[in-house]
Amino acid sequence: MPEMPEIETIRRSLEPHIQGRKITSVEVLLPRQIKWPEPESFVARILQTTIAGLDRRGKYLLLQLDNQVSLIFHLRMTGQLVYVPSMGQDNSHHNRLIIHLDDGSKLIFSDTRTFGTLYAMHQDELWRVQGMAELGPEPLSPEFTVAYLSKAAEGRKTKIKSFLLDQRKVGGLGNIYVDEALFLAGIHPLRQAGSLTLPELTKLQYTVNQVIAEGIADGGTTFRDYRNGNGEKGSHQEHLYVYGRDGQDCRICGTPLEKIKVGGRGTRFCPHCQPLEVES
Repeated sequence: MPEMPEIETIRRSLEPHIQGRKITSVEVLLPRQIKWPEPESFVARILQTTIAGLDRRGKYLLLQLDNQVSLIFHLRMTGQLVYVPSMGQDNSHHNRLIIHLDDGSKLIFSDTRTFGTLYAMHQDELWRVQGMAELGPEPLSPEFTVAYLSKAAEGRKTKIKSFLLDQRKVGGLGNIYVDEALFLAGIHPLRQAGSLTLPELTKLQYTVNQVIAEGIADGGTTFRDYRNGNGEKGSHQEHLYVYGRDGQDCRICGTPLEKIKVGGRGTRFCPHCQPLEVES
């Protein structure tokens, strides 16, 4: 699933192409992926509007239209949002929504597994997108402080891996960047969130920001489906410490990396660099 760095990269890559462009027609190819309102009203809300700007909240991408409507994309597992210039070719067989713009270009939403969701919401009804409305502070934001993390984790028996994946606690994090942040912080993914000391939380807050910033700088992480708005792969997969490297040697100590399940999610870690301390 694209995480915060991937969605931010998509936002940045699309913005120069589509900001200020007018939506002239819309093709809905898989209506069930539109979650609000129903497809006919969805099209009516965005048709003949101008894209005033692009925002991101957690893993949600928002196209802000000049009629106070937000066109919201949640790409989930395999969704892609790609700009195709007027003379460009689109070779995808999994297109679900095509937005035609006034210069002949297109914005195409494709999704192999069709888990992605679309919304066209007036500014006063964004609360209807529950996942977005409940987002916790994002990494790199002024609200994501050590003090916040300490208060949110206090007394929690939830495993720290699951805690960080909870979008209500920290918005935008996913499996890749949580594994990386925990590794760099030297924290075992099975540690209870409430067991972390203030120095550990301080280091974790730093490494979460670090891996997110590096992921954005590298244009995101591509293993299979992720592409930016220009259809290009990211390069952060070339710099990962643990994610996708189970069984390989740790880049720091040489110990073979291990993979376990935490909250149903595949989790990679180094048993030497991230020791599991005995909790009372």
